[in-house]
Amino acid sequence: MTDLSPNDRANRPRHPAVELGEASVRGSDTVPAPRPYHQYPFYSPRFWHGMRPMAWWGLLREGHFRVHPSRWTLAVGVSMATLFNTVLAGIQRLFFGRRQRDAELQGTPVFIIGHWRSGTTLLHELMVRDERLSSPSTYQCFAPSHFLATEWFFRRFASWLLPGKRPMDNMAAGWDRPQEDEFALLTLGLPSPYRRIAFPNEGPVDLNYLNFEGVEEAAVDDWLKTLRRFLLNVSVATGRPLVIKSPTHTGRIAHLAREFPEAKFIHMTRDPRSLFPSTCRLWKSLDEVQGLQKPHHEQIEPYVIECFERMYDAFHCQRESIAPDRLIDLRYEDLVASPVKSLRTIYETLHLSDFDSVEPTIRQWVETEHKEYQTNQHQLDPAADELIRSRWATYFQRYGYE
Repeated sequence: MTDLSPNDRANRPRHPAVELGEASVRGSDTVPAPRPYHQYPFYSPRFWHGMRPMAWWGLLREGHFRVHPSRWTLAVGVSMATLFNTVLAGIQRLFFGRRQRDAELQGTPVFIIGHWRSGTTLLHELMVRDERLSSPSTYQCFAPSHFLATEWFFRRFASWLLPGKRPMDNMAAGWDRPQEDEFALLTLGLPSPYRRIAFPNEGPVDLNYLNFEGVEEAAVDDWLKTLRRFLLNVSVATGRPLVIKSPTHTGRIAHLAREFPEAKFIHMTRDPRSLFPSTCRLWKSLDEVQGLQKPHHEQIEPYVIECFERMYDAFHCQRESIAPDRLIDLRYEDLVASPVKSLRTIYETLHLSDFDSVEPTIRQWVETEHKEYQTNQHQLDPAADELIRSRWATYFQRYGYE
């Protein structure tokens, strides 16, 4: 994969295998079908329930109000919730306004980046086991407008609202679990590629926000200031340095490094032959449980390929501006095989806190939970394998997956 201009990328010849069907993800008939998605109960809140009226209205308008009849109840519920979110946001300003104005980030923020399904969630979960560190929680990203005032209630009395596992894999879910800050920005109404999940049949949106290519400088500044305000609010709640994880940040590292001059970055990689089908499964599962439409999944594979290339064209250009002691690459395969060694390398390379004090906690996880966790199994057919080897060649070569 070479660095391409927007016009070059748009005019790039389309590989004949880009129109891949479900068989490309499962492989041949002898390959077991993927595990079913973990379904959300009907009463579980979706991303959109944390929005305020203007953000919700903008999302509906962007999707041309094409809500499937089977999701009308969901849309009505979100509409009602937006009013409560506005009231609760006012209560938060009343009781926490001064603390919000005086807030500062505690210590050095650490950003975990890398493509979806590359192990970023696993690393995120492991790092926040260090009690000296913290992270945006699922509830904080779900209700960014008022979590300072309401998180205690949902953690104590409403844990039953969420399912036990995420829809796409076997990672646990819960209000207190570390979460992607991109969901907070989405809920606050900022442009985000994740807006596609609401109306999956309408096609991709905001792909330029994967790398800020072509986005006006004022819009980028507004986006970064909103991110900073959210992280400052999280700091008010936690009082500890933050570990921040979002795959969408991968192509934004130069902008993040300017906004947060002391920030450190951990870049996760994974064998593309697992990365590609696992990411296809991710989007299908989120479209199923979060979408306001009944998804047809017709363009998932081309979407995964396009997002990957946008992110990594930008990342490979921008990483040269980041000092070596602020950025480390880590393979998912190494993290799974040797979690303790991998985390020690991260702490020492990025000059984080002393690792010895947290090592017993990580070893305990390895001896208990790590043994029980099962990774979803994927296999590609020859056409899909040829496609990603061609389109993602630089990634294969640069990170040793040939």
